[in-house]
Amino acid sequence: MSEVSSKELYEFKKTLKELAEKKGKGTELVSMYVPPDKQLSDIIKQMRDELGQSANIKSKSTRKNVQSAIEVIMQRIRMITNDNKELPNGFVLFVGMVPKGGPGSEKMETVVIEPPEEVQTYWYICDSTFFLEPLEDMIASKEVYGIAVIDRNEATIATLKGKRINIVANLTSGVPGKHKAGGQSQRRFDRVIDQLAHEFLKRIGSHMDDEFLPIKDELKGIVLGGPGGTKEDFYNGDYMHYELKDKVITTVDTSYTGEFGIRETIDKASSALDELGVIQEKKLVQKFLAELRDDHGLYSYGEKEVRNNLQIGAVDILLLSEDLKSKRLTLDCQACGFHAEATQKEGQKVEDLTCPQCNEKMKITNEEDLVENLANIAEDLGSSVEIISTETEEGMQLYRAFGGIGAILRYNVR
Repeated sequence: MSEVSSKELYEFKKTLKELAEKKGKGTELVSMYVPPDKQLSDIIKQMRDELGQSANIKSKSTRKNVQSAIEVIMQRIRMITNDNKELPNGFVLFVGMVPKGGPGSEKMETVVIEPPEEVQTYWYICDSTFFLEPLEDMIASKEVYGIAVIDRNEATIATLKGKRINIVANLTSGVPGKHKAGGQSQRRFDRVIDQLAHEFLKRIGSHMDDEFLPIKDELKGIVLGGPGGTKEDFYNGDYMHYELKDKVITTVDTSYTGEFGIRETIDKASSALDELGVIQEKKLVQKFLAELRDDHGLYSYGEKEVRNNLQIGAVDILLLSEDLKSKRLTLDCQACGFHAEATQKEGQKVEDLTCPQCNEKMKITNEEDLVENLANIAEDLGSSVEIISTETEEGMQLYRAFGGIGAILRYNVR
């Protein structure tokens, strides 16, 4: 997955959530996933065939809706063909008649998505809901982790990106087993074994340096696994680069080595890996709270204050709760041209608003998600944006105590 910002991820999740809530009357909602190498002319031909077959649908309303969806798909694909726009990851189409209320309230909806990751498989699915699983998999955690399973006899090194495991090295030690001789021969043989084991650990460290140092800035962490204590000997010794050693999250005991050991290590370390994103969120909110406790702290909270500080370029990091459901409204007076903006909280009704200049009724001319509104301002002015979940105590505190809007400032504005 290409690198996406916190804001882009929020918007993508929001779109998927909206699509998941849409339900068709029958199998009238069409989901189409198109890989970048798929011939669009082949899809047009397939849709013509589908259009012919749809004439056999008994229900008149279902037949009409399915045919309308197919026509829209063909129209959209022709537009994409004519635009000659590069779509390196392919594209996804969601088309169908979505009921809006009572009978006869259906409305044709079309959503075209350029996915954050390459579409691998062509799908054409008609159902009562949209098929979202491939896109949901794309936005699942895609951080890169290093995994190494180590014991006295062998080591396997891999990277984990999302659900994809890539084995990058398999090493064997050649270290012999226990020797039954006694006396000086036994001690001499033990020293040879220890030296061979030491050299093997150095070789593992060298391979890990070669594989992981070039991607150290992307690498979110390293997990060491394996049966016995060899993994601890490796970690405690001076076998890998200090920058990689600092990235070791945890060590886990496994029953296996090799690829099975890699998979077992990932399973056993899953809670530690899942917590990393949460830990980063916790640290950001804790930093904000620490500034808040300082008499000269660099903090700001509440929509009005944060918005003002954003506009003067004082915000370093903008913290927004993903549970914010408010909207930013644009209001215009059709009579005198007076323009204003206001925030509408979730569940709040906007009463008739009169123009302060001519007392005429003002009209809502635009609605925007409040998170997206503030995030857009922040990005335009070079501030970082972090969308904070409410899965942690700190995230819930940001949402409940500070209205879900906080900021760490570049300089003190008080």
